[in-house]
Amino acid sequence: MTEHPASAPAPLGLDLAGRTALVTGAAGGIGAACALRLAAAGATVRAVDRDEAGLAALAGRAAGLSGAVEPYGLDLTDLDAAERAAAGADVLVNNAGLQLVRPIEDFPPEVFHTILTVMLEAPFRLIRGALPHMYAQGWGRIVNLSSVHGLRASAYKSAYVSAKHGLEGLSKTAALEGAPHGVTSNCVNPGYVRTPLVERQIADQAAAHGIPRERVVSEVLLKESALKRLVEPDEVAEAVAYLCAPQAAFITGTSLSLDGGWSAR
Repeated sequence: MTEHPASAPAPLGLDLAGRTALVTGAAGGIGAACALRLAAAGATVRAVDRDEAGLAALAGRAAGLSGAVEPYGLDLTDLDAAERAAAGADVLVNNAGLQLVRPIEDFPPEVFHTILTVMLEAPFRLIRGALPHMYAQGWGRIVNLSSVHGLRASAYKSAYVSAKHGLEGLSKTAALEGAPHGVTSNCVNPGYVRTPLVERQIADQAAAHGIPRERVVSEVLLKESALKRLVEPDEVAEAVAYLCAPQAAFITGTSLSLDGGWSAR
């Protein structure tokens, strides 16, 4: 029987009142869930996305929370602007992502470049922009939304897998450099999450394999997962919150897998 979570997990004793958190890709999916979770813990969340309508809707959803969501329209391919946006952040959640499913010989080089820019170079610039403030106050939390594809490769995803593997290395380097300054850096590695990005990926995989969408989910996406369901965005957001909590102060330079047992194989 497929098991689904009956309800959202009980919240951690996480108090981010007075803290500023920056979340990229915040207009929907995992990013929106993370922004709302951190705002619920009292943070003022700088919600970064190029989808300004989505950000406005997110800010409305945050009404009544103890913290706030402040929309910040930004295209992360503007790397200088990305670095500036991170100034003063106490918590940085690098979440924004793109995906294209194609064989390497058919993969457009310009798309490969864009994916690496948004998913690896932009996180580097955001970390670079956030660290001076974090170091000055002796506290900071960097959480990088990686993927099971940061630990395992899949065919037809050369750019995404390359970006996530690179993000794992960047996160570990930031952990080593940040440790003397009270800054932790970790990755969260979900399997397939119920997001618009995954819905588009199902369509791409169906075209690549020449099979119906329902077979993509059961035979391709969840083939290697012991737990046969998609991860919910709120589950990922709770893992991000945990890494910001006092209970996780000694966790750094690691990758927290939410992959249903995929990487256990």
